[in-house]
Amino acid sequence: MNLHTKITLMNTSPSLRRRPGLNRRQFIQRTATAAALPMIVPGSVLGLNGAVAPSNRIVFGAIGVGNRARAILPNFLAFKELQFVAVSDCRDDRLKSAKEMMDNHYGNKDCQAYPDFREILARKDVDAVFIATGNRWHGLGSIYAARAGKDIYCEKPVTLTIKEGRMLVETCRRFGTIYQAGTQRRSTSSYRFAADMVRQGRIGRLHTVEMQVWAGIGVPHEKAVPVPQGWDYDTWLGQTPWNPFVPGRVNAWQYFWDTAEGMVADMGCHYTDQMQWVLGTDDSGPVEFEGQGELPDPAKFCSDAPITATMRCKYANGVTGIMYQRGAFKDRYIRYIGDAGWIQVDDDTDIVTAEPKSILDLKESGAVGWGDASDHVRNLISSIRSRRPTSCHPEVAHRAMTICQGWNLSLRLGRKLGWDPAKEQFDVAEANRMLYREPRAPWRA
Repeated sequence: MNLHTKITLMNTSPSLRRRPGLNRRQFIQRTATAAALPMIVPGSVLGLNGAVAPSNRIVFGAIGVGNRARAILPNFLAFKELQFVAVSDCRDDRLKSAKEMMDNHYGNKDCQAYPDFREILARKDVDAVFIATGNRWHGLGSIYAARAGKDIYCEKPVTLTIKEGRMLVETCRRFGTIYQAGTQRRSTSSYRFAADMVRQGRIGRLHTVEMQVWAGIGVPHEKAVPVPQGWDYDTWLGQTPWNPFVPGRVNAWQYFWDTAEGMVADMGCHYTDQMQWVLGTDDSGPVEFEGQGELPDPAKFCSDAPITATMRCKYANGVTGIMYQRGAFKDRYIRYIGDAGWIQVDDDTDIVTAEPKSILDLKESGAVGWGDASDHVRNLISSIRSRRPTSCHPEVAHRAMTICQGWNLSLRLGRKLGWDPAKEQFDVAEANRMLYREPRAPWRA
């Protein structure tokens, strides 16, 4: 059936379909009269005037619509072939605001708001979801979404534990899920340039990758308070252990082991992803982890993630990765060091520096920085249509995350850990027992 026939049938009034009691002459006369009338079909239905026909749109739902979602959603909304029809959040204020954002963007009131994200997953018309919850929901929420048949764009860090990462990979593989992790620096020109220069041997033989995230904080002890009205705290906690509603603990959840594991995990995965990419080890990883750092004084603070740290890993080929947790937010960077020079990307400014400086003559100017995730979203769209893996598919994201999780386990256990990247096992029994944390009921994988 061609498009003209489909439109004609779709616009045929029920009164013109032949009924018992309507003779052939009357039916033909009424049909002829209707055919003589002009048929007005909006150009958007046909995909004209720059519009995308509904049949070609990828229908999205947004799960978790707080600050991070607000920063990234404009990159999605810039693509006309994407349409957001639903939003979900466990906070009423954010849910209302997100619906207003979508309604204003599309000029209608069609976006549906759901306190329970599972209602989005149950919708048959939703093709994909954008997940920008707190870290504790990234892995489990993605597993739920994959099982529901949805493609996924999920913010980093992608999981809480190494085993959850492997579960994510296997679930997406089993259900044929297209998944893109929000480690968008693979789609950023400055990082691509640095990676290309290293691969081309412009700094000689690479021996060290140096990375830095900002120092953590100590969250002071304070009393629990009633859960604010309009806040589904049980869903907010998700799989993590139940704790009373302590404002500092809730507002600074990145600095707690249960909900985020600190800045090395929260931000460090951007840089371990780059290291893995440059080394060509997206399906493997280091063979050794060592972490040392300063933890908050439990007498003064309720937070338990590192304030400062120095983390090291070693690959089988001798390359060393070093992650520093220190300094301010603006001080983060990644530097590749070889036996003939180095190249560095300053993450705050997106400025690339190098030695020898002649390397910089090869860099194009005027490209967008990491804050614009449009190319990363474009890669997702292409993969959804082609069903080919994204640049940051589940295996890639899991392996980069494993490095941060290995470092954190080494620091917490106070010892060096050997790692078998093929078997995904440590050489220390206690560390292997920490590969997974049993989720709190009813939020089970």
